[in-house]
Amino acid sequence: MFIPSHFPAGLACAALLMVGVAAPGAQPSSPRSWTEEKCHRYSQGWDEALKRHGTSGLAPEFLAAHGRFIAGGCLGPARVCPRSARETDLANIMTVRALNAGMASTFLPWGCP
Repeated sequence: MFIPSHFPAGLACAALLMVGVAAPGAQPSSPRSWTEEKCHRYSQGWDEALKRHGTSGLAPEFLAAHGRFIAGGCLGPARVCPRSARETDLANIMTVRALNAGMASTFLPWGCP
């Protein structure tokens, strides 16, 4: 930090001390559990995949079932069944994204009766 030589020393010390001080009442955020982190990563990946590939060709039931999976904290057992080629492609994209993000395949909601 550059402090001009004509700057009063007392103000310079006060400014340096305030740099690392948190706002009153601010609480540090607690770290996410691994389960929460996986769901966060997966949810972000889902949003990015939908932005990139769109929802054309995805059945409302498929989107709703997947939405319930995420809304429930990505806790199973969720059975989101990709039925069309487009849904299968998106499920494959999400599977690769999840594995690349360090999640096991057992995390994923895909399953058909």
